[in-house]
Amino acid sequence: MPIFDLSDKSPSLLGRVVAVDTRRVTINVEPARLPHARVGKLVAIRTANPVEEWLIAMVDRVQRALAEPDRRDKDAKESPGPSGTTVLEREINSVVVVLVGSVCARKGTKTNVFSRSFIDVPDIDAWCYALEDKELQRFMGLLSKEAASTKALDLGVYTLDPKATAYVDGDKFFQRHAALLGSTGSGKSWTVATILERAKELPSANVVVFDLHGEYSSLSYASHLRVAGPDDIGKTDSTLLYLPYWLLNSEELQAMFIDRSEFSAHNQVMVFQDQVLASKRRKLEAIKKNDVISALTINAPVPFGIDEVMAALKELNEEKEQGERGMKQGKFFGQFSRLLVRMGAKLGDKRYGFMFQGPPDLQKYEALHGIASQLMDWTEKNHRIKVIDFSEVPADVLSVIVGLVARLIYQVQFWTPQASRVPVALVCDEAHLYLPQRSETDAPERRALENFERIAKEGRKYGVALLVVSQRPSDVSDTILSQCNNFLALRLTNGADQAKVKGLMPDSLEGFMDMLPVLDIGEALIVGDAVLLPSRVRITAPSENDRPRSATIEFWSEWARTGRTPALVQAVENMRRQSRRSS
Repeated sequence: MPIFDLSDKSPSLLGRVVAVDTRRVTINVEPARLPHARVGKLVAIRTANPVEEWLIAMVDRVQRALAEPDRRDKDAKESPGPSGTTVLEREINSVVVVLVGSVCARKGTKTNVFSRSFIDVPDIDAWCYALEDKELQRFMGLLSKEAASTKALDLGVYTLDPKATAYVDGDKFFQRHAALLGSTGSGKSWTVATILERAKELPSANVVVFDLHGEYSSLSYASHLRVAGPDDIGKTDSTLLYLPYWLLNSEELQAMFIDRSEFSAHNQVMVFQDQVLASKRRKLEAIKKNDVISALTINAPVPFGIDEVMAALKELNEEKEQGERGMKQGKFFGQFSRLLVRMGAKLGDKRYGFMFQGPPDLQKYEALHGIASQLMDWTEKNHRIKVIDFSEVPADVLSVIVGLVARLIYQVQFWTPQASRVPVALVCDEAHLYLPQRSETDAPERRALENFERIAKEGRKYGVALLVVSQRPSDVSDTILSQCNNFLALRLTNGADQAKVKGLMPDSLEGFMDMLPVLDIGEALIVGDAVLLPSRVRITAPSENDRPRSATIEFWSEWARTGRTPALVQAVENMRRQSRRSS
């Protein structure tokens, strides 16, 4: 059976090729056949290959022009002119298409094989056909069949043919990083939930969701961790995530405590690092971990006493030494006063309790084993999908803490023996908040950004993938987005965001991406290594009971309701307690 049942008598005939330029092909179309050409529609072009082969293209531009013909031109028509005269005109209609792949009737032992590559380009005067009705269904069915395998990720259906399931290659989607971009209300959280629903069915799935607003707390199939809030201090609930300060590396600790604008900042950095390293060494000596001591560095995640460090800094800050005429100020006298005030404020602030006021067991050497298990163990029930709620983390350290968790996961994965390594995917929701452009970053944000940039560049080698989710792609780091080889672009209405996404695409897809502002809610343009061809897809809705709590509030409908009373007292008390949960 031929791939397509198309001939010069077919009603879907568009016209003949009149120009070829690498991937762009221009087709001359008769006026009566122009309605068959619409932007985004698929076109089949017959090649001269003796084995039946068709080039598949996507309509990029439709043009109609009028020219003054010769009187002998049989296609010329008379049209009304000025002052009751008539003019002779001839329509010249052209359709520009972009080649996206080829279908070959036979390739080795396989039949009707679609490939994103093509060797031949169309000949001049080659016949071109719009893929419609049964031919479109046959081709979309071929795509679905080609993509349907054990590694297929079912996202929805093709907009061109709702009967054909839209699959992406699950391996390529995650191993080469992906970005999910769309304006508020376009369906980002919905799409994330659909992907998570598919992943939870895999017996060894390992996905960690960075949830900044508690949107995914309703997912019944996930294990939920929440960074401990002020009213959780002292509790040891297994769903609470404490991130003790000794997990921070040297630069993150400096960003937490040291103001680089101070005149004595260089001395603060030097002495602070020395005291931290000394405290870590004493801790290891006390438990006789000589093998760790021999490789100890300032960045090693080893517990140390922050009180010890403060006491040593205070002693140096007040130290006096013998001079020729009596006691005089020591070398560092008064240089650490502001640093000590900042450290005292942070240590006593319950908003930072998840770092400085955790249970005593977090100061034990074995504490990191338990934290790693919380973040990365996928063997227990509901542990394949893990949602970490960062909603109560103070905004001034949010980027540092998110970056810390990402770095910790990456480092554990890095040091896991290759034979035991199970890939892990990090879903970075609201990425623009902690992965901004470098020119806009301050010191803490730079630390987080560097952690994620390293994962973006090297994570594939160690089984760490990123799914970057953002409503403002123009604000997200170019370095990270440039490492993403797959894009799910939902509706984008902001010009800067559209330009950013288009800039990440090949020039040949510029017309395809022009559809971004007119996509429906839950519709996406999918481009990248994981799909057989760039496609417009309607994403399948997640289960009714497992939808994220991110729906836009219906203002007018809420205002129309009666019997409502403001919960102002509860709101004020929640603000004082720094928690939205009932006391």
